[in-house]
Amino acid sequence: MPNRFFVTGTCTEVGKTVISRALLQSFIKQGKRAVGYKPIAIASHITDEGARNHDAMVLQSSSSIRVSYDEVNPVIIEDHAALTYSDSPMDYARLSRGLSHLQSQADAVIVEGTGGWRFLLNGMRPISDWVIEEKLSVIVVVGIQLGCINHAILTAEAITRDGLNIAGWVANRINPGLAYYAETIEALKQNIPAPLIGELPYISRPEERDLTRFIDLSRIKNS
Repeated sequence: MPNRFFVTGTCTEVGKTVISRALLQSFIKQGKRAVGYKPIAIASHITDEGARNHDAMVLQSSSSIRVSYDEVNPVIIEDHAALTYSDSPMDYARLSRGLSHLQSQADAVIVEGTGGWRFLLNGMRPISDWVIEEKLSVIVVVGIQLGCINHAILTAEAITRDGLNIAGWVANRINPGLAYYAETIEALKQNIPAPLIGELPYISRPEERDLTRFIDLSRIKNS
């Protein structure tokens, strides 16, 4: 069984894609075949080949094995409202088939979630239900900003109650002007029951950079 990690965030826009890219790069640097998976995404633009999501394209380009866009992102939704409020149930089996297909080719699969841990799919079931079914280890991205300690603790508590392994968490400095950064990191380290496996500083265009120096895979906690 390859390494399989589900990347969730304390809320939206905390840098899940950037951290997923950093994880992929780190596994690749170790000589692993690593691939990204964005099972559900909201369309960001239209191409000649159809709807595309920017985050999924970043994962595709960051993978070490050649995969099609549809393999990386099997379910793409027109907009946020269609994803959240549709009456049609999400086909979890389709998500699982896509994951199984990728893990048959790779040593590590980085699965990027949508929104936070309890993000509702079609207003019915949270995406965490699927992660529980797949028994994925979880990596939590904490966007370092006002309120992140509360959000991180609640997220970690929910994942733990769901019976899943928190393999680690990553601090992403999305607000460079935040006071008491070091104190915030220390509070998070004391209250998240998982190792800090990386700190990403505030940098421009991180999706174009080598981010391996900010991640330490040796700290990952196995289940």
